[in-house]
Amino acid sequence: MDAQAVAAVNSVQLAGSVAVVDMSLTGLFMHADWIGKTIITALLTISIVTWAIIFDKILKLGRLKERAAYFEERFWAAGSLDQLYDKIKRPADPMQAVFVAGMKEWRSANDKGLFANPASRGTVVARVDRILQVTIGREMAMIETWMTFLASVGSVAPFIGLFGTVWGIMHSFIGIAQAQNTSLAVVAPGIAEALLATAVGLVAAIPATTAFNKFSTEINRYGSRLDNFANDFVATLSRNVEEQRAEQGPATTRDGEATWRRK
Repeated sequence: MDAQAVAAVNSVQLAGSVAVVDMSLTGLFMHADWIGKTIITALLTISIVTWAIIFDKILKLGRLKERAAYFEERFWAAGSLDQLYDKIKRPADPMQAVFVAGMKEWRSANDKGLFANPASRGTVVARVDRILQVTIGREMAMIETWMTFLASVGSVAPFIGLFGTVWGIMHSFIGIAQAQNTSLAVVAPGIAEALLATAVGLVAAIPATTAFNKFSTEINRYGSRLDNFANDFVATLSRNVEEQRAEQGPATTRDGEATWRRK
């Protein structure tokens, strides 16, 4: 074969060849345009933040359950609620915060002499109960921090990835039309690059959705535990009020109304 024939064969081979594209994940990311890179980078960042929140919630909820069990044992084993209250310098968990808030209101009412009036005792118990519910709501709001973020990632991340896929496929078809070549070697890199965005979106969304469902269940159980403790606490205070009433006898005022006095 002479030199002219070899040159003709080489020119035909070069004309039918296509550029070799790195099909690894890094190669597909580098081959994407700036919109695709922005979407993938954002989803990867969201995924990292999601996993950080997941590990933080696992550790915090575990500590909350351990401390709640420990304080419940102290509460029921305590001979006096006043002594238990005096031992708590600073609430270390939501259950202690609920107890401290109730005892503060109870002592404040006692210092104001509200227990001397039988009509005001029921009002004090009701006010303590409201304070407990407000404290529970505040503590639960702190526990539920970042839960909205997990829910948002679980619902939005797949659509962000889908947008990246649609954009990548559209970009690929434009390139195919310009190259006027529909061979698989030309189409595959662009399609794979476009699907990478959807894959990354699912990588971020699936753990977020799973963690949200799990943490929501555990947080609801912990909230019910706080409600039950508050009810037991109010019942204990009400029982103390009844015991104080039992220790007092009726007396008659000038108007003939029955009052209570210490025997």
